[in-house]
Amino acid sequence: MKLKKWQIGTLCLLFITHVIWAKTNSQQGFVVAQKAEQKRKGFNDSQADVTMVLRNAQGEESKRDMVIFTQEVDNDGDKVLIRFLSPGDVKGTALLNYTHKIEDDERWLFLPSIKRVKRLASKNKSGPFMGSEFSYEDLSSPELEKYEYRYLKDEVLNGVDCFVVERIPKDKFSGYIRQEVWYDKEAYRIRKINYIDRKQTLLKTQINSGFKLFSGEFWRPLKVAMVNHQTGKSTELLYNTLTMKVGLEKTLFKPSGLKRLR
Repeated sequence: MKLKKWQIGTLCLLFITHVIWAKTNSQQGFVVAQKAEQKRKGFNDSQADVTMVLRNAQGEESKRDMVIFTQEVDNDGDKVLIRFLSPGDVKGTALLNYTHKIEDDERWLFLPSIKRVKRLASKNKSGPFMGSEFSYEDLSSPELEKYEYRYLKDEVLNGVDCFVVERIPKDKFSGYIRQEVWYDKEAYRIRKINYIDRKQTLLKTQINSGFKLFSGEFWRPLKVAMVNHQTGKSTELLYNTLTMKVGLEKTLFKPSGLKRLR
């Protein structure tokens, strides 16, 4: 069927309107994420004592204590070192994570049972970290360049006005096809994240709460809860202490030093 000129004109106008709308939403989503990134950066380094609480589908709990060291890197992502202190079956286990803005992240795991540092393949980032509902990917710092963005809507979440932004991982090995992120409008703190798997199914939800202001400018949640909707399991990270601008040595974040941690 041959279209009339006015029909062709209407279709062209609709197409142009859609392109402009998509571009505007993409720009708006990026701006929100950029502001959140700007407010997160500049803390230099931090040290935190954290309790990990794991719950199975029946609600049974197990706990692990660990210390998390974080160091910012100029023009790159953060370096994160996680060391388990208890219980005995995980004591001494350590994970070292280098987040990069563009390139694949790097990860090393030290297992005291075999006294060996193992480098983890970047394509295995979607695997669970130490039996928790957090994947290795979830532990990387949310660098701005690692995603594409799209503003979805404004929404009130538990009485807090938020921007809801979709972010799409650029990494082909990501375990997620997209994520829905709630940023509060007051300070651009991430309040909630829905993780959508490769099957376009809601896999997990992360809720950040108990925000506290550190060094007069950096908001951090003292509770990070991850719920797996497909298994019924959940994991909480409870921050008992958190100190910023500690002055951590760069040598602490070397893979070769993981065996010597105490």
